[in-house]
Amino acid sequence: MAIVQQLFDLLIKKNAEIFVYEDYYKTFEGRLQIDTPLIFFKKYEDFKQHNIDFFITLGGDGTILDAVTIVKDTNVPIMGVNLGRLGFLAMIEQSRIELAIESLYNNNFVIDARNLLYLESSSPIFEDNNFALNDFTILKRDTSSMVIIHTYVNGEFLNSYWADGIIVATPTGSTGYSLSCGGPIISPKSGNFIITPVAPHNLNVRPIVLSDSAVISFEVEGRAKNFLCTLDSRYRTIDSSFQLAVRRADFQTRLVRLTDRNFLYMIREKLKWGIDARN
Repeated sequence: MAIVQQLFDLLIKKNAEIFVYEDYYKTFEGRLQIDTPLIFFKKYEDFKQHNIDFFITLGGDGTILDAVTIVKDTNVPIMGVNLGRLGFLAMIEQSRIELAIESLYNNNFVIDARNLLYLESSSPIFEDNNFALNDFTILKRDTSSMVIIHTYVNGEFLNSYWADGIIVATPTGSTGYSLSCGGPIISPKSGNFIITPVAPHNLNVRPIVLSDSAVISFEVEGRAKNFLCTLDSRYRTIDSSFQLAVRRADFQTRLVRLTDRNFLYMIREKLKWGIDARN
């Protein structure tokens, strides 16, 4: 709770008008000293009504992914304070939170615009949150049997993946699930999608990088009746009757970083590049 109290203290000192996500407030209600009125929001529609300058998250990358579903297309920049372990997106260390708030007020920061992917389906799956900053996946669910995912790019057949599943990642998501399955790291502004199979049966099947101007569509079959479909940390169950397609979303997510932090710095630090444990 100390870091949460510190954040409120810093904002109150700046006479900021503070808006708080209602469900998060319930986790510390009555445990902090907050000497200013708070304004609450619960969902995107509430958030959009207010003229909010910045969205500050306390957590890890998963917290930012959740915040994206509230911010959506409002263009409100998200600044992530990293309370987790890895944190490619949440770039502000706890020890630098005061510096970060000062940087916001002194306009000494950089905003990175990140592309999202958008899911279209023959039947509704994720209601109004059918977009993702990191990745979209189709995965086996009920049995140990593989699934077969017939994949098309702009209507042309690419491959039938016999695998545990498939990942379509944005450049932002290239350091997430896709990376753990052997996918490449892609620069955030490269304008690409990555298709990465999950444990493919054919060992010569490898990840492929495509332009994000492409529309990638899928048909799924397998021994099981149900499959898992995910967008970032959200998941739903689908069956083989669903027709799915992924394209670049019509809006972007804007992430705040300090001027001495960037993508290259983060992959060096988080992946420990150049560090030899023998020394």
